[in-house]
Amino acid sequence: MNERKGFTLIELLVVIAIITLLMAILLPALQRAKKQAEQATCQSNLHQWSLAFSMYTNDYDGRLCSGCSSYNTDDRRHWATALHAYYIQRKVMLCPSATKPYDEDALVPFGAYRGPDDVLLSYGLNGWAYDAKANDERFGRAYENFWRRLDVKDAAGIPLFLDCLHAEGRPHQTDEPPEFDGQMIAFNEADNMKRFCLNRHSGAVNCLFMSLSVDKVGLKRLWRLRWHRTYDVTAEPPVWPGWMNNLPEG
Repeated sequence: MNERKGFTLIELLVVIAIITLLMAILLPALQRAKKQAEQATCQSNLHQWSLAFSMYTNDYDGRLCSGCSSYNTDDRRHWATALHAYYIQRKVMLCPSATKPYDEDALVPFGAYRGPDDVLLSYGLNGWAYDAKANDERFGRAYENFWRRLDVKDAAGIPLFLDCLHAEGRPHQTDEPPEFDGQMIAFNEADNMKRFCLNRHSGAVNCLFMSLSVDKVGLKRLWRLRWHRTYDVTAEPPVWPGWMNNLPEG
């Protein structure tokens, strides 16, 4: 009877080394493929949101909701409640890169916030899009900056709805970027651009524009979008913090 011969230790070590080498080669490619899939799904979600905004404005004489001086997303003037009946599917409320809420220790920028009825969301509105009312005290002297409707001139360069840290933000060209990648900011009126400047898609965020087109926007390019009516897109950009220095301009 012939005796069966097993693998020698050297042969096993060679096989393990080959498998380790293959994993080292394949894992970065798999990670890139995963990130690309998440980005594509995020953009698909924003396309679905374009339908919600389109249906809402069609029902309200072309106008967006009015917004409010409260941070309460359950207020009927707030976009998250005003558009509630127009949500297509609940899964489109979350970027696939940001599905865990901050209060469960999600890392910025990969976190979601709680909206109406405790529903999780990881997109936010350009707060200058509202059909703002002059009697809302928080809008004050900035009242004339609001867009109010989608059918405005050069809509393709005006952000409407995008990856966001909070439900909304009203940036200015003088806003400073986050001091470090993943900075959590409080609910305040200063530097609202930080709410959108999230390293969620390899140095970029996904954005639905007023024209209802969707595009990937590099973080530095956020300062070159026309957020409100008097926003100066030619203003000198801020001094970029170290983590943004090597990010592309586009």
